[in-house]
Amino acid sequence: MVSSPVDPLLDLGGRTALVTGAGMVGREIAATLATHGAGTVVVADLSREQAEAAADAVRDAGAGALPVVADLTDRASVGRLAAAAAGLGKPVQILVNNAGMPPGSFEDTSWVKAFADSTPEDWEPLIRLNLYGVLYVTHALIGPMVASGWGRVVTIISDAGRTGDPRMTAYAAAKAGAAGFMRSLATEVGPSGVTANCVALGTLWRSPEPPTPEQLQKHFRRYPLRGPGYPRDVAGVVTFLASDAARWITGQVYPLNGGYSYAL
Repeated sequence: MVSSPVDPLLDLGGRTALVTGAGMVGREIAATLATHGAGTVVVADLSREQAEAAADAVRDAGAGALPVVADLTDRASVGRLAAAAAGLGKPVQILVNNAGMPPGSFEDTSWVKAFADSTPEDWEPLIRLNLYGVLYVTHALIGPMVASGWGRVVTIISDAGRTGDPRMTAYAAAKAGAAGFMRSLATEVGPSGVTANCVALGTLWRSPEPPTPEQLQKHFRRYPLRGPGYPRDVAGVVTFLASDAARWITGQVYPLNGGYSYAL
């Protein structure tokens, strides 16, 4: 089957990309960037197995891939990640801060609790990855983007950070902090041709099995589109924001949530 040509505005022109978090969403993002012309995609994850699987998906999509095991909450580990990417010989010009926790399932609500019942020990892992991880990785890579005169930083956050969610206070705080960081970063690096935007997710369906009518009713009755988003939906928006089609968009938070909440 002959593939359709990529729209020139969406062609990523052989640039090097780095995607953190190599689970289902990260794998889909990395492969879609490859499909749209990224030359090499670095995929970083705590799990070597996940990173390798994402790298295989990138190669299948026609680009080079570099899997890296990295702990994004540790500055030294992030430094090694940046050094590995620099070893490719071309600066990373597309950074997707996708890694975050909890990745979640509808059944696992063990981390969800009222703020009054939570402790700093509950907050710390949420803030370290969802906020400090974004700061560490972006700090390690933003300089070469600015120097090259072109760059895209896209950070995946949650609607919880935009609108608030009960019993997710520390998680929402970390995601809101990441959004504030990106808005401020946009004002700093815009004059150098670098954009910085967020994608705020509603509920994604990660299971290979489609949702049942009962699950749709239980989890998505408040969604105007009456169904979940999928990793491919995230990948499409991220690829747009990484491309020249979005060259005049920066400092924004794009809700991707089936209409669950609105942005003015």
